[in-house]
Amino acid sequence: MRRVLAVLLLSDLTTLRLGGPAGRLVEASDDDALIAAVRDDPGALLLAGGSNVVVGDEGVPTVVLVRTRGIEREGSVLHVAAGEPWDELVARAIAEGLSGIECLSGIPGSVGATPIQNVGAYGQEVSDTIISVRVWDRARDEVIDLTPEQCGFGYRDSMFKRSPGAYVVLRVSFALRDDATPRPIRYGELADAVGPSPSLTDVRAAVLGLRRGKGMVLDAADHDTWSAGSFFTNPFVAPDALPEGAPRWEQPDGRVKTSAAWLIQHAGFARGHGNPDGIAISSKHVLALTNRGGGTTRELLALAREIQDGVQRAYGIRLEPEPVFVRT
Repeated sequence: MRRVLAVLLLSDLTTLRLGGPAGRLVEASDDDALIAAVRDDPGALLLAGGSNVVVGDEGVPTVVLVRTRGIEREGSVLHVAAGEPWDELVARAIAEGLSGIECLSGIPGSVGATPIQNVGAYGQEVSDTIISVRVWDRARDEVIDLTPEQCGFGYRDSMFKRSPGAYVVLRVSFALRDDATPRPIRYGELADAVGPSPSLTDVRAAVLGLRRGKGMVLDAADHDTWSAGSFFTNPFVAPDALPEGAPRWEQPDGRVKTSAAWLIQHAGFARGHGNPDGIAISSKHVLALTNRGGGTTRELLALAREIQDGVQRAYGIRLEPEPVFVRT
């Protein structure tokens, strides 16, 4: 089913609280309605949780709200509709004793968005558990199921991200473990927080605590959470290009991954840098660019460029934004 809603501002639908008007707003509550809405208006913006998107101040002509719902369990496999809220899925999996996504607690947005960005945190990525992604292929005008290999997952990347608009995600299937004991924690900060032999519930509580401390759990009263999460991805560089003292994680291809937060901070950008009434770096974490209540997308992009230019001048490394940009 689909219905046309009253026109409103995109700032009401994004976690950054930014974005101009939607000329037309269509709500799709099942796959057929979602496909029909996009077929009718190929240029429409698909939006669910609005957590990883930056929309221009001028807005967009048409927005399709993905409101599909449904979770089917088949053993330890969960088949999940694209419009299901991600963190609610994590909480349900933990409650049912299924492990594999507990470190991804507290991440805002919808299930359908997770394979696009290959969402990850604290040593887990959704690609660790995804076994198929059902999509509508616009060019072929048919529904198909894609394997993880076909999805082309990489660090905060996928074939979907590299081919914007080519597919509409309808359902994601996750193969979890029917085991209430988490695997060994690979991320040092989280390992220190949970201690030895944690339960799934312990891991979720620790992750939520760490994320709240960084302003990464949505709270309408906290402007540090009016963000798109981490705004820049951690860069991969040649070993001889790594700044002295910067964190390093060796990669199979010979490069090293380093910390975007370290680069930003050591390039001279402190927490709170920016406009205290508009757009500023979070007071809790330098990777988040936040709307302090009176910001605009134009101001956000200006601060992002300032940070990119500053890091490049200091270290010769160009940071890449993580969110999707729409009419900016």
